[in-house]
Amino acid sequence: MLSSSSRLLRVLSLLQTRSHWAGPELAERLAVHPRTLRRDIDRLRQLGYPIHASSGVAGGYAFRAGQSLPPLLLDDEEALAVAIALQIAAAGTVSGVEESSLRALVKLEQVMPTRLRRRTGALRSAIVPVQRMGPTIDASVLATLATACRDQLQVGFSYRDLRGQASVRQVQPHGLVHTGHHWYLVAWDPARDDWRTFRIDRVQGTPRTGAHFAPRPPPAGDLRAYVTGAMAGVHPQGDQARVVLHQPREVMAKTIPPSAATLEAIDDTHCLMLCGTGQLDSLVYWLMALDVEFDVLEPPVLKERLRRASERVGRSLERGGG
Repeated sequence: MLSSSSRLLRVLSLLQTRSHWAGPELAERLAVHPRTLRRDIDRLRQLGYPIHASSGVAGGYAFRAGQSLPPLLLDDEEALAVAIALQIAAAGTVSGVEESSLRALVKLEQVMPTRLRRRTGALRSAIVPVQRMGPTIDASVLATLATACRDQLQVGFSYRDLRGQASVRQVQPHGLVHTGHHWYLVAWDPARDDWRTFRIDRVQGTPRTGAHFAPRPPPAGDLRAYVTGAMAGVHPQGDQARVVLHQPREVMAKTIPPSAATLEAIDDTHCLMLCGTGQLDSLVYWLMALDVEFDVLEPPVLKERLRRASERVGRSLERGGG
């Protein structure tokens, strides 16, 4: 038989594993009488935990949103996961959460048992942060868009595309995807009658939410696959780079993953690479690092970027006596 305090912690732990527990089932799991369970629930409510109780055949207990944040119960692995996530967030790509993430991490470590503090310290010393990849975005913008996706609310915002052209968009948001370099919003654009991806760092100002909309099935099966395809130029959205590589398709497929580009065989010694042009400077570096002869068919701006890069390399060799 668990002590009263241990049983309360056990009740909290179980309530956090499901959205709803039937009363008899929860009492059986705790090996207590339903009256004892009701008293435990009342004590937890007095401590500030917003536990909702319902009666009837489908009656039971569930956590509900409260007026304040009560103490949070985490097991060892959950506490470590939260600590790692907070440490990453403090140096991540979402601006406005760095200081609050550090404060939360300090509070969490203060209440950790010694064994967990040692593990957290070991992780912190072993994890070496790298330079941020991609631009930072405003946390409030990300939160507004996430809420619109969850509640299926139309959202309007000012947007500046890759060419710097500004527009006002009114879309039906379906989800957010982080690629490791950028945050993207995937949304249905009624004005274009098609799906679109929007780089969130190019959203200008604060998005405005509007009326509800009926959800659609996600494009390409799931949002991450769609964004990956759009970046690789699989979906006809924006400019597309077309580059002939002087190697067979099966050879280049070992180096170029499907998430980066689409490869089409031309003949036994050449293949065509199709990819997006959202990051031209990265594409220039990537092509020069492939150690493969290539011919750029389009776009012209990629040819110009490569020409400039080649001239810089030539000047560097001349200055170095190469």
